[in-house]
Amino acid sequence: MKKIIVFIWLSSVIVAGLLFFTPPVYAVGGAFVVESHELARPIGFLQRYRIKSDKETLVELAIKYDLGYNEIVDANPGIDPWYPGKGTMVLIPTSWLLPYERVRLERDRGIIVVNLAEMRLYLFKVLKDGRISVLTFPIGIGRQGADTPLGYYRVIEKLKDPVWYVPESIRKEDPTLPIKVPPGPDNPLGKYALRLSNPSYLIHGTNKPLGIGRRVSHGCLRMYPEDIRLLYRLVRPGDGVLIVYEPVKINSTEKGIYVEIHRDYRSTGNNLNRAVNRLIQMGILNKVPIEKLYRIVSSADGVPHFIPYNR
Repeated sequence: MKKIIVFIWLSSVIVAGLLFFTPPVYAVGGAFVVESHELARPIGFLQRYRIKSDKETLVELAIKYDLGYNEIVDANPGIDPWYPGKGTMVLIPTSWLLPYERVRLERDRGIIVVNLAEMRLYLFKVLKDGRISVLTFPIGIGRQGADTPLGYYRVIEKLKDPVWYVPESIRKEDPTLPIKVPPGPDNPLGKYALRLSNPSYLIHGTNKPLGIGRRVSHGCLRMYPEDIRLLYRLVRPGDGVLIVYEPVKINSTEKGIYVEIHRDYRSTGNNLNRAVNRLIQMGILNKVPIEKLYRIVSSADGVPHFIPYNR
């Protein structure tokens, strides 16, 4: 079968040629080129890995494969993330459905889509030949009570070596904090940041990479240092940022649907109801075997699954 999606993984040299910039040495993000009519299909591919020693953890694997804590844990239910055990076979979930349907692509601007439910960010750009480049990275998001706000925003400022002016609300939580934190290893914003048109919120690096894939921030979006460095180089002021909360992702093709389900950590509804309503909106509910859909929804493993249509 002819592969139309070109997958480029862990190769900053290839990424540089593709996106016309000088990459960071340690960039580990996923970069893809997708034909516009293939956006419904998953990008990337699933991998298997056998734990080599009792000292190896799923958390280390998440960082190695540019995944968030939530992704590696949800894809491997029943496996202790801190002590999986030598010889354990682990699923590396480096495949995703694109949240493309609500994206309005423009040739001269990129757009960032953040799905809080999967704790992942996507950057879309239209190439000169009409194909679409996609970069995707894991993120840390706002904790309970300080949820990252939904909506459509713009990048209004790019900050290198940002100073963290500690909000009064955070200083009330921890009076030992200074009024501002200069650039350096103690700065929780890392070396790069993007300010949104809701100026209280940033997409930024972190000095605590174990927070990626977790709800730990005061509302900002955190990224691995290598990933924010790459995103910083590609994004321009004026680029759009769409923040959504979609635990259920369904894309349709001629022969069936792809389904990707994430845990509803906000407890805002029922994922099966979400999936059924989505299929009704798409006009294909009668074509999908519900028992197969139910099993996938119940697993909430964050991995794309294919369900062929009823015959």
